[in-house]
Amino acid sequence: MGNQFSDRATPGAAAGLLEVFDERRGWTRRDYYVSEPDTTNNRMAIRSAIEAFSNLKTRCKVAFHSDSSYLINGMKDWIHSWAKRGWKRKAGPIENLELWIRLCNVIGDRYEVDWRWVRGHAGHPKNEYANKLAVEAARSQKNSRGLIDSGFDEWIASEQEKERYMEFLDMPPEEPFVPARPPPSTPLL
Repeated sequence: MGNQFSDRATPGAAAGLLEVFDERRGWTRRDYYVSEPDTTNNRMAIRSAIEAFSNLKTRCKVAFHSDSSYLINGMKDWIHSWAKRGWKRKAGPIENLELWIRLCNVIGDRYEVDWRWVRGHAGHPKNEYANKLAVEAARSQKNSRGLIDSGFDEWIASEQEKERYMEFLDMPPEEPFVPARPPPSTPLL
């Protein structure tokens, strides 16, 4: 919030909706959010992934959706080039290096990840819900301290009562799962 200002703190947050679909039980959903009193959008994008993967309990395939092209491009492409150069880039130091390395370490070889970009503020209900969680966390500077029961079902019902997201069907995606290359080995911080 307030990244346009350079003369004051810019509070921010990262949030997400973790969901698993089971054909017999349907959806299981959990929310998470973290905040920082002075941060950037890019930093919070990486934190959203760190928090998600840190809260997973078992090895699994993950389709990770984000409206941050910085995060998606970073995990699909940039980290591999940086690792080959000894965690440096041609144009100078890597911004948020400690977070990139932390994310690579959290993912390791435990998860196959399909990094998927979605356009922000474009009516993608689950992205809009995660954004709502992040804005609330940034304003109140709260952290969920792990996964909590999700409010998505109530939120989408409330939105549909206002005749928003009427085309939303709560079905598992049909997109094929295309895992990215696993993250490179990283130095210990």
